[in-house]
Amino acid sequence: MRFAELIEISKNIFDQLPWLIEVLIIVFLAGFLNWILKRYYHKIILRLEKTKIVWDDAFFDAAKKPLSVLIWISAFAFSTNIINEHIKLIIFSSVLTLYKICILVIICWFLIRFITRFEMNIIASKRSIGEEIDQTTVDAIAKLLRISVIIIGFLIALQSIGYSISGVLAFGGVGGIAVGFAARDLLANFFGGLMIYMDRPFNVGDWIRSPDKEIEGTVEKIGWRSTIIRTFDKRPLHVPNSIFSNISVENPSRMSNRRIKETIGIRYDDLSKMEKIINDVEKMLKNHADIDTTETLMVNFNEFAPSSLDFFIYTFTKTTDWAHYHKIKQDVLLKIINIIESNGAECAFPTSTLHISPGTDIPNQEINK
Repeated sequence: MRFAELIEISKNIFDQLPWLIEVLIIVFLAGFLNWILKRYYHKIILRLEKTKIVWDDAFFDAAKKPLSVLIWISAFAFSTNIINEHIKLIIFSSVLTLYKICILVIICWFLIRFITRFEMNIIASKRSIGEEIDQTTVDAIAKLLRISVIIIGFLIALQSIGYSISGVLAFGGVGGIAVGFAARDLLANFFGGLMIYMDRPFNVGDWIRSPDKEIEGTVEKIGWRSTIIRTFDKRPLHVPNSIFSNISVENPSRMSNRRIKETIGIRYDDLSKMEKIINDVEKMLKNHADIDTTETLMVNFNEFAPSSLDFFIYTFTKTTDWAHYHKIKQDVLLKIINIIESNGAECAFPTSTLHISPGTDIPNQEINK
């Protein structure tokens, strides 16, 4: 018996099978393919994670769940098509259109997952090798891509079910005005977030504060509606993005240096030693390893205060780290105290001098009081 005859016989036998068995075979094949997917797909992803390429493991990791759903959706579509050939029902007439929409949803789902995985992988890969990466920019680009996928997918879905895209866009222009009035706060926050991404007053990880509002802490996340700031007492603070367009924001994280500005007072009895003390303090600052001598450095006699002769120091440290800055400041102040003491002077403190005219009779009890 020839091979072609065997094929013909097999085809005739298959054509005579009840349609219910055909449906069961399709369901069985779908289950079998899903079993293979769950059993071997994870091993493929583990191998891809060992490579230095960022997008490959993101692609396959993002495709796992959509691929599994696609298998079952396809099995459902083929099964309903077979059923529709034997049982004519109106409900089965729109299966093809529904199948197209499901395919479109799965593709959009996959693209969104891929963008998210790729964003996470590129940030992790840069940090693993010690390279700096602008997480705010990466996050903004990823969000714009996800929104673009959703909008394009929605428009294609409308066209596939018979709606005119031009009509939808025209309606969107008119309806957008009404939506704008109804959701003006939401839109204000959205455009506020967009301005943050464009103007870049701060990034994720920056320490920011506002003199206009009680806002201070480290930026944890910049969303489309609000920005999450972790305060120094570890409380999460959610600030609507529209707020940042109406307040001034300081970003200490972007300082090139930190400033030391202090006023020190010595006693009036040490007036003759003031010049020597000022010169020694200035020399100490110029030779200090952590002081930036390329910036402004000033040590000057400043004021005849009520209880002291005051001089001030004005200089900048090389570091911008907050903890390290305070250690440097402490070291500078301690060295100034040593300089004052080495010159035989003392730091002043608030005092009051009482002058009693000669011949004034003051009872001992009043003096003791």
